Amino acid sequence: MSRMAKTTKSRRQRRQFDDAFKAQAVALVVDGGKSVGGVARDLDLTETALRRWVKQAEADRTHGRTGLTTLEREELARLRKENRELRTEREILKKPRPSSRSTSSEVRLDCRGEGLFPSPCDVSGARGLAEWIPRVAAAAGIGAHHT
Repeated sequence: MSRMAKTTKSRRQRRQFDDAFKAQAVALVVDGGKSVGGVARDLDLTETALRRWVKQAEADRTHGRTGLTTLEREELARLRKENRELRTEREILKKPRPSSRSTSSEVRLDCRGEGLFPSPCDVSGARGLAEWIPRVAAAAGIGAHHT
């Protein structure tokens, strides 16, 4: 039988460790002078995880001279998330909305002499809504007329 068939390992379930446990494990390596491999075996950890913890602790102790501190990593993660959300929002806002056919604020009047507005329906010369409304009302014969 081949060796590969005998040595197939099932994937270990992901475990979580509190900060106190991590600090003690790091102290064994940094202050205790033990090797990462030896401490990892003693505590049933992966060497990769313990090395990452040791590297992070060194960055925190040197205030970022040897890598990103924990606070900087947290801020970086928060900023990346915010950036991702803002990009998504921008992409949504870039897409045209189906209900916005045009952005014109033009109002059209039916001046055929039918309905409220007698023909001709002339409101030309109005310089804004404040002048336009009374002229339309006057053309329609609505409201008080100033003499």
